[in-house]
Amino acid sequence: MHSPSNTVTSNSVSVSVPVSKPRRAGRVLLVVLGLLALVGALGFVKFSQISSLMAMGKAYEKSGPPPESVSSAVSQTQDWQGQLTAVGSIAPVKGVALSNDSPGIVSKIDFESGDLVKQGQILVELDTSVERAQLASAVVRHDLAVVNVNRSHALIKESVISQSQVDNDEAQVKSASTDAQSLQAQINRKIVRAPFSGRLGIRAVNVGQYLNPGTTLTVLQAVGAVFVDFSLPQQQLAMVSNGMPVRVTIEDSNLPPLDGTVAAIDPTIDSTTRMIKLRAAVPNPDEKLSPGMFANVAIVLPGAGTVVTVPVTAVVHASFGDSVFVIEDKKPDSPGAKTTPDGKIIKNARQQFVRLGESRGDFVAIADGVTVGQEVVTAGAFKLRNNSPILVDNTVKAEPQLNPKPENH
Repeated sequence: MHSPSNTVTSNSVSVSVPVSKPRRAGRVLLVVLGLLALVGALGFVKFSQISSLMAMGKAYEKSGPPPESVSSAVSQTQDWQGQLTAVGSIAPVKGVALSNDSPGIVSKIDFESGDLVKQGQILVELDTSVERAQLASAVVRHDLAVVNVNRSHALIKESVISQSQVDNDEAQVKSASTDAQSLQAQINRKIVRAPFSGRLGIRAVNVGQYLNPGTTLTVLQAVGAVFVDFSLPQQQLAMVSNGMPVRVTIEDSNLPPLDGTVAAIDPTIDSTTRMIKLRAAVPNPDEKLSPGMFANVAIVLPGAGTVVTVPVTAVVHASFGDSVFVIEDKKPDSPGAKTTPDGKIIKNARQQFVRLGESRGDFVAIADGVTVGQEVVTAGAFKLRNNSPILVDNTVKAEPQLNPKPENH
């Protein structure tokens, strides 16, 4: 195929002129110009967007982050009675696992699970029919020996029998008496009695069951008082002594605090933990405290001291230290707005590291880092960082208490 062309005839000579190449070049030029215009338009749009975002970022940087809404409280002084706190465990004043001394078959059970028993009360009897028959035989032999020795004493006075016969008859009396006592002791070993007054646990045996020596029948715990065993660091040894008052509380319980006294202090210190063991005696008239229970123990020290306190919710715990956020007015030269559009004052939260003391109720003592009268963040501190802008809103706030008593719903 040939491209179309214009033919010019002159003096019988024909010339063909092609016309498609200029047209193609013009079309390519138009496409290129169109693409350049499109790229320029897109570049202008993107430039405008980026310029707008940069301007907005500078404006945000100048105004600072938006303020966080928090609750606050003012640090205050309180007079706290000095005390040493620890975690303890309830232990019985007297407590044993009752078991049988001799083997045998259970013939009678004289108690039920949870009974209150008196000292010496019979609890379990094993079969003693064989021993009782042997005892009856021994008693008969003893009675006969007594008759014989009395007869021998009468005859010796008349010189009818020799003294050796009398001695033999007296020995028979003693031997028969010893045999009877031995059999009675065997019978007594098959009768289990309460070694002291208290409350029994769950019965673990039944009538007709064969028991090996040492089989646990039940447990017996004394009532009326309990011990609380706990430990303190060796540094506090010089501060405690026998007879000091102790206050015991059971966590997550409706029981009121129970008062007791330090009953014993272990004379040795654990070489591994460097802790000293102590034991407190606490009355338990209503049997509300059971052995094995977890308890919080506080030894009350003489005298009271004044401490700076804040609510425990104000403290932020971290691996690098404990801190609180102290609320301050924003400085005049600080960046960001001083008020919100609706006129609320924006304040500054400064992170302050503190050294904590003991905790009581909803309060914690601050040993160092906070002074009296400083306002600290109590709710919302987890979302703050140093010098964060904040809005204080105390319209809804739980009031901390020294002895909180939350209601169950």
